[in-house]
Amino acid sequence: MKLIALVGTTAKQSYNRELLAYMQHHFQDQATIDVTEITAIPLFNEPEGGSTPAAVQAINDQILAADGVIIGVPEYDHAVPAALKNIIEWLSYQLHPFANKPVMLVGTSLGVQGTCRAQSDLRTILNAPGVDAIVLPGNEYMLGGAQTAFDHHGALTQTGSVKFLDDCFNHFIKFIKTLNGATQTNIAWDGNYDVVVLGFGGAGATAARFAADSGATVLLVDAAPFGHEGGNTRYSAQHVVMGDDYTKLQAYYQALAAPFATPEKTLNAYLAGMSQIPTYFEKYLGINAVSWKHDIKPGDAVAVKPKMAEYPELPGSDTIDFALVHKRDKDAALWKLLRQKVLDRSTQIDVWLNSRAQHLYQDPVSHVIEGVQIERDHQLLNIHAKNGVVLAMGGFENNPALTQTYLHAKKLTPLGTLYNRGDGIRIAQEVGAKMWHMTNYESHGILPGITFKEGPNERGRQIEQWPLLKQGSIFVIADDGTRYFREDAKHRHGHISAHGSWLIPMMNQHPYLVFDQAQYDDFQSQLAAKGRLPYPDFMTKLISAPTLPALADKLHVPSDHLVQTVADFNHFKAAGRDYAFGRDPESMRAFDDGPYYAIAATNDVLNTQGGPERNQDAQLLDTNDQPIPHLFGAGELGGIVTNCYQGGGNLAECLIFGKLAGENAAKAKTDSQLVTANRANGINDLVDGESAAGIKLAPNQYLGSSNAGLGGKVLVRVTYQNQAIQNVEVVQHHESEDVGLVAVDQIPKEIVQANSTDVDAISGASASSRAIKEAVNDALQRAKATV
Repeated sequence: MKLIALVGTTAKQSYNRELLAYMQHHFQDQATIDVTEITAIPLFNEPEGGSTPAAVQAINDQILAADGVIIGVPEYDHAVPAALKNIIEWLSYQLHPFANKPVMLVGTSLGVQGTCRAQSDLRTILNAPGVDAIVLPGNEYMLGGAQTAFDHHGALTQTGSVKFLDDCFNHFIKFIKTLNGATQTNIAWDGNYDVVVLGFGGAGATAARFAADSGATVLLVDAAPFGHEGGNTRYSAQHVVMGDDYTKLQAYYQALAAPFATPEKTLNAYLAGMSQIPTYFEKYLGINAVSWKHDIKPGDAVAVKPKMAEYPELPGSDTIDFALVHKRDKDAALWKLLRQKVLDRSTQIDVWLNSRAQHLYQDPVSHVIEGVQIERDHQLLNIHAKNGVVLAMGGFENNPALTQTYLHAKKLTPLGTLYNRGDGIRIAQEVGAKMWHMTNYESHGILPGITFKEGPNERGRQIEQWPLLKQGSIFVIADDGTRYFREDAKHRHGHISAHGSWLIPMMNQHPYLVFDQAQYDDFQSQLAAKGRLPYPDFMTKLISAPTLPALADKLHVPSDHLVQTVADFNHFKAAGRDYAFGRDPESMRAFDDGPYYAIAATNDVLNTQGGPERNQDAQLLDTNDQPIPHLFGAGELGGIVTNCYQGGGNLAECLIFGKLAGENAAKAKTDSQLVTANRANGINDLVDGESAAGIKLAPNQYLGSSNAGLGGKVLVRVTYQNQAIQNVEVVQHHESEDVGLVAVDQIPKEIVQANSTDVDAISGASASSRAIKEAVNDALQRAKATV
C-alpha cells in the first residue's frame, strides 16, 4: 500500500515531522509512506490563466497516486497553521486530489492537549465542498509532551503511545481497503472466468485441471515466460511421499511437527490424500505408480534405499514410501504429466505466461474475493472470478526483503525457480489472510545449506555427489575465518543434527571453501580424467595466495583465525578425532605448506514453506481463523510443514491440496457478483509456445523431438549427409537457465564431433543431455528412413 504523509508546517524543527518519519519506518512492512514537505508552496492567489505552480502540481500527483494520506497537524493559535491551510486551498481550487481520498490525522504538541483543536479544525476543512476528503473517524492520535516522547534515534519511547498509534494505523489501513473496495462494483472487467488460478507449478496445474474437470472455465496465470513455467515442481526430484498405514502416517507427521502442532483437520486431509497416492496416480494421471520401496531393484536408474523416511527414528516412519512416475527421478517426469493435463484441457483452460498478479479485488462488506488485477504486456487487466481464486504462487525465496524479514538472510541463492518472488504473500496480506510457517524453509546445495556463489538472478548448483568437496585437505569457513559445521555431515534437506535439533547451518555473509595445493591437484586430476568437473566454472572462480595470511586478506577474514583453523584441523587429523565438529578423521588430510585456494560459497534455498494458512478444504483463512470467501490455496505458498520436512511432501501437497482447491473453487457460489464480461478467448501462451510451426528445413535437414527434457519437449534440427552428422541445432527447449543451457550448448557440438549420440551427459543436466540425444536419434531415424 502506498501512502503520502504531509508535514503540516514549514518550521525547520517540528515534532510532527519526527512523528511522520517514525511512522514511515515503523510501518514499513505494511505500507510505503512518502513523507512530503510543503515548504515550497507559494501563497495561494487565484493564478492568472489558470496555471498551477509546479510544487503544487507535484503534491497533487503524489496524492492521486497514493492509496491514502496522513497529515501531521501542528496546532497554532487553536487552529491549523496557515501553511497547511494554504496547500489545501491550492488543492481545492482547480485540482481536487483529496476527493474521496482516505485521510488520517495525527498531531503532536508540547502541552497535554495534543493538537485537539487543530485536528477538529482540519476535519471541518477537509469536509468542505471542493476538498471532499474522507477522514478516518475516531482514532484521534494526539501526542502531548512531544519534547520528551522521542529518543535520540527518533523512536517513540512511550509503550502506550506506540500501541495506540499501531491501533490507529491498522484501523486506517482497514478504512482504506473498505473505501477502495466500495468502488469495486464499478470495475471495468477485462475478462470473466469461473476460476482464476495464480501460479503454474504442480499445485496450480493440478488446481486448474480439477477446476476444469468440474466444469469451470479457468484462467491459469504465471509470472514466468514460456519454457520456464513449472515453479519448483519442475526442479524437484519427482518423488511423491506416500504411506499405506494412515495411523502410522499420523504418528509420523505429528512427530515431525513436534513440539508444534498442525490443525488436526488440515493435517488429516493431507494424510488421507497421501495414503491414496497410488490410486490418485492411476485414476488422475493414467499411470501405475512405481513404489520406491517395493519396485526398485539393484541396477535400476534409481538406487535402492534401505530406509524411505527422512527421519527413520520417529514413530510410524516405517510406512513411508515414494511414488515415482517411472524408474527414474530428477527428470521432471511428474511435472510434464501435470503440464500435459493442462494442455489437454485447452478448450477450458487459458494460460497466461509472463503475467504477474498485482492485487485481489475483495468486496468490502462480504469480503468475497471477486477477481484479480494482472499485469500483462505492460497493461493492467481486471479479471473477474465468478466462483473462486486459487493462490498457488510458490514461496518468497527470490524476494530479499522477505527473506531478510522472515529467514534472517540478506540473500538466499535459489536452487529452483527464479520466479517465486513472494507475490502470493503480498496479495494475501492485502485481503487479511493469516500467515503461518513463515520461518520454515528447505535447502540442499553442494554441502549442507550452501552452494557456489553465483551472480544476481542466477540459480545455484545442487551437486550431491562430489566427494572432493568434503574429503581431504578442505573445509568451509564462516565470516570470521573459522569452521562452523561438519563438512561430511549427512543432511536432511540442508538440515544437520545440532545439539538434538535438525537445523540448517547458521547464516554467514560470505562462506568459503578453503583448501591446499594437494587438494587442488586432486581437482586437476579429476578434470584431466573426466574432461570436466561437476561445476564447470570451478577452476576459473578460485582465489589463490601463497600463504594463509595472504589468502585471509583476499577473503577479508582475520588472518590469525584462518591460520589457527588450519592448525586445529591438522591437529585433529593427527589426533584421529575432530574435536570441534566430529568429522570423520578418515575424510581429513592435513594441510600442506601451500599455496592455498578458496572458492566463494553462499547460503542456498530449495523452497520456503510460509504463506497464508489453509484449512482442510484448501480455503484460506483470515486472522480470525475464518475462511476468506472464494479464496483457496495450494502448494508451497502456505505449505503444511510445521517443523521438520519429509522429502516428497511438497509434491504430495501440490497434488492433494491442488485437487481440493480446484474442485472447491469451481463449485457454484450463490454470493457471486454478476458481470457481463466474457472469457478472454484466443489467448493461450502454452498452446502457442508448443507449436513447432514455422521451423524451416533445408535439404538434408530433419526434425527430431524428445519429451525427456527437464521442462518438456526438446526439438532439434539435424543436418545429416553422407552418413555424417554435420550440424545439430536445438530449435525448441524448456531447459533450466543454468546447467541445462550448458547441455543445450555443448551436447550438440560433441555429437557432431563424435558423429554419434554416444557422448557423456553434462553433470547436473542428465535429463537435458538425454533429451537432446534422444531428439537427435529421432531425427537420424527419419533421415535414414528417407535413404
